Amino acid sequence: MKKVLVLALAVMLLLSAAVPAMATAKPLEGGFIPVIPLGVAHQFWQAVKMGAEQAAEEYGVTIVFDGPQEETMVDKQVDILRANLTNENLIAVCMAAIDEQSVLTDLTAVKEKGMPVVGFDAGCGAIADAHCSTSNYAAGELAAQNAIRLLNGEGKIAIVGHSQTVVDAVARVKGFVDYIQANSKIEIVDTQYGDGDHLKSADIAKSMLIANPDIDLIYASNEGACVGAYNGLKEINMIGKVMLIGFDSSAAMKAGVRNGEIAGAITQDPVGMGYKAVATACKLVLGEPVEGEVNENGTIVVDTGCYWYDATNMDEAHIAPLLYD
Repeated sequence: MKKVLVLALAVMLLLSAAVPAMATAKPLEGGFIPVIPLGVAHQFWQAVKMGAEQAAEEYGVTIVFDGPQEETMVDKQVDILRANLTNENLIAVCMAAIDEQSVLTDLTAVKEKGMPVVGFDAGCGAIADAHCSTSNYAAGELAAQNAIRLLNGEGKIAIVGHSQTVVDAVARVKGFVDYIQANSKIEIVDTQYGDGDHLKSADIAKSMLIANPDIDLIYASNEGACVGAYNGLKEINMIGKVMLIGFDSSAAMKAGVRNGEIAGAITQDPVGMGYKAVATACKLVLGEPVEGEVNENGTIVVDTGCYWYDATNMDEAHIAPLLYD
């Protein structure tokens, strides 16, 4: 009898070794989530796509990352959204709406079916269950921390902003100003706005330095403001005499940072934004908790992070993918 049992155990062991272990099922295998950005032309959105694909692989969902060529094509974006809502495996929607009102009816219908809506970057308004984007106030604070470091806590700063009305733009300046005033003896001598236009921002930078020739550093709140201020400093031979801190990236900004003519800049994390948008949607579908602050609309606000980059770290593995042209 003992011999029979031993033989049976041996056969079972051989069979178990011959049969491959079953792969662990991913939590939302077969689910479909459209991820619809403002546009697809800019490299920023391709970085968002990379992060979205990483989260999709992790959770086992299928995504379609599709948006209009231009970030002004409202009707085209609506068409893309509606085409993807017909997918029978739809479980959630991630969206950065060009015009919130244009997609409100469709996204309301999605929520009425019990599926979550997640906004990213520009978001999609109060209809969203969660919103994944950069905290622009915190990004302004990070810029200020580095300005204080570069100036050793003293000196004079001017600000070239890009909008007095866009919420994100206002937050980038407010976060910077509040942190400077609370944590240093630095004086902010002038703040002007150039709409993110290179020529306007160049003229503003030049006029600021004419009025205040002892300015030590300029903070520019987006790519257009930074490149414009950079060009203005070149035109009046102030490169190396006045430091410049920017926001976002472009080929011109990266070249300026690499050669030391721009002290550094803040970059958003588009890869992290794409990842967190899809991961957040999946967590909501699964009923899992999502980390973030709840705003007045009941939307969970998820900070997707930002980084300081300069010539010393811009080629590092965690920074280089976030710098787009």
